[in-house]
Amino acid sequence: MSRTLQLAEQLISRPSVTPEDAGCLELIAARLAPLGFACERLDSGPDSFRVQNLYAKRCGAGGAAARKTVVFAGHTDVVPTGPLEQWSSPPFSPTHRDGRLYGRGASDMKTSIAAFVVAAEEFLAATPEPLVDLAFLLTSDEEGPSVDGTKVVVEQFKARGERLDYCIVGEPTSVERTGDMIKNGRRGTMSGKLTVRGVQGHIAYPQLARNPIHQAVPALTELAATAWDQGNAFFPPTSWQISNIHGGTGASNVIPGSVVVDFNFRFCTESTAEGLQARVHEVLDRHGLEYTLDWTIGGQPFLTTPGELVLAVQQAIEAETGLQTELSTTGGTSDGRFIAQICEQVIEMGPPNASIHKIDENIALADIAPLTNIYRRTLENLHAQALAALASPAAV
Repeated sequence: MSRTLQLAEQLISRPSVTPEDAGCLELIAARLAPLGFACERLDSGPDSFRVQNLYAKRCGAGGAAARKTVVFAGHTDVVPTGPLEQWSSPPFSPTHRDGRLYGRGASDMKTSIAAFVVAAEEFLAATPEPLVDLAFLLTSDEEGPSVDGTKVVVEQFKARGERLDYCIVGEPTSVERTGDMIKNGRRGTMSGKLTVRGVQGHIAYPQLARNPIHQAVPALTELAATAWDQGNAFFPPTSWQISNIHGGTGASNVIPGSVVVDFNFRFCTESTAEGLQARVHEVLDRHGLEYTLDWTIGGQPFLTTPGELVLAVQQAIEAETGLQTELSTTGGTSDGRFIAQICEQVIEMGPPNASIHKIDENIALADIAPLTNIYRRTLENLHAQALAALASPAAV
């Protein structure tokens, strides 16, 4: 059994349903400390929802000012299992069937974390004095509210001036084969709760009432038809979607006094949260609505244009698999949105995502070794870049 597979199974065996960590971080810290990592716990949140956070860092060779930090980021928490009777094998008992490893977290993302650790072990065994600093940033609050996890740690890093240069998030980004797709950015997410007020009344006397649903529909139609931006080379156009509409008393003869509309923006770097908010308010005001609107910004968009990190990962994937990886910004969001606030180069790269959050979550056993090797090769490539920069005339 490979060391990555062995560690992945140990992590899967721990029922770390968000925000529980179930000892995963202690296990990982015990592997990293002998390699020279300084392990720091940055736990946060109330006792009823205590989030476990680990930051582990190992300094490399050379002057501290010249070294760059590459961080592996991820989460040990998993989503709930769903009905246990629907699983073919217990979700927290790692099981092999038909060439696949089954268990909650197998693909999202305990195998990635195991591959991070083993990649670091192998890299440091071959390069004990690398020209980059290595770090791990792991949390048990990514599948939940994402309030006391990476978000809190990033705020602490800002306060103390902690610098990160390259970040690899182990989210499952691949489609068919490990390495066929990486995420070099994600769209921002912003939700709105719109309450339009009218005047409740008897449906037979509409002149004595004011129907907020009727009033809201023209404005909602305009918002649905609005082209917010055209996107760019990396992002599709910004999208606005209604998720819920609640109005009425349940009676068929009562005009409601209010209607509540939940909507969400998934926005690219061509738009800003402030600009989108202003445009929505302009439409609602122009239609003369009496309303309140509460906004929640779940995350800003981020983009890593092709550069040092993207090149290092692309070269690692091609060397290991022969694949020309696809850069993508599709899908939901991740903790990369927080890390991007203090790190200019952030990418997500992990195994295929077809089974994530599903009953019988799994990963192909054949994907585990390539995943580990891609992470290790990426470290080797970043070290080689640092070595080349050190040897260049400009560095003298």
